[in-house]
Amino acid sequence: MQDTQDWYGPDTATFGDRVAAAREVAEMTQAQLARRLGVRVATLRSWENDLSEPRANRLSMMAGLLNVSMMWLINGQGEGLDAPMEEATLPASAHEILNELRELRTDMLARVEQMARLEKKLRTALKDAGHERAA
Repeated sequence: MQDTQDWYGPDTATFGDRVAAAREVAEMTQAQLARRLGVRVATLRSWENDLSEPRANRLSMMAGLLNVSMMWLINGQGEGLDAPMEEATLPASAHEILNELRELRTDMLARVEQMARLEKKLRTALKDAGHERAA
């Protein structure tokens, strides 16, 4: 069996991975956890997809509801979940694929952020061009 810190640590799992795993172990749907936290499902989904992070008060509530520590949610250290049993039985090739998927996910998130910055620049440029024509 793998070490818990390795499985849920920052090199292996993201904040969103830990939230989703803890929610599943607590046998809650996204809708149930979102309702208990007083947030929209889309907000919880964005946390689980690592598109945003909760403020400290929501993080504290979430840790309590999921029966894990805040530090474990943030960085995988402290009171949290044990490593999944089935992970230890996966062949090495599956581990390689999982690592490649995580790298791809990280790259995709960076590309989404880059697209958002470019879109903002384009909007600004179009807005400025519109003002120049009007003047």
